[in-house]
Amino acid sequence: MQLKIRTLYVIKMVERQKVRITVLKRFHPSEVFKDNPATPLEPLGACELYRDGQEFLVGEDGKMPEGFCTSAWHTIFGNVRTLAFGGNFPWFKEKGVSISCCSDGLRPVVFKLERI
Repeated sequence: MQLKIRTLYVIKMVERQKVRITVLKRFHPSEVFKDNPATPLEPLGACELYRDGQEFLVGEDGKMPEGFCTSAWHTIFGNVRTLAFGGNFPWFKEKGVSISCCSDGLRPVVFKLERI
């Protein structure tokens, strides 16, 4: 008779932390390009979804804040998740901080992400 021994691994889950998202700057297309590389169907200004200085809070559940642009969320979510799980970015002196932007190439929005 053979006796099988199983190893039991206990993994401690890291608690998520809240992350504050602050809109640092919304760019007008003329600030990004002298001449637009593609012609928009309608004249574009800076993103209308946000205002500079606006803040959003990501809770411990990690869900996208209400009123946040889905496309921008998709772009910055990896950095939000890293901060929420306690990670840091080695290219910033500050711990728990990241600067990210949405993927709108004509009128990007720059966000500051802070673990709180």
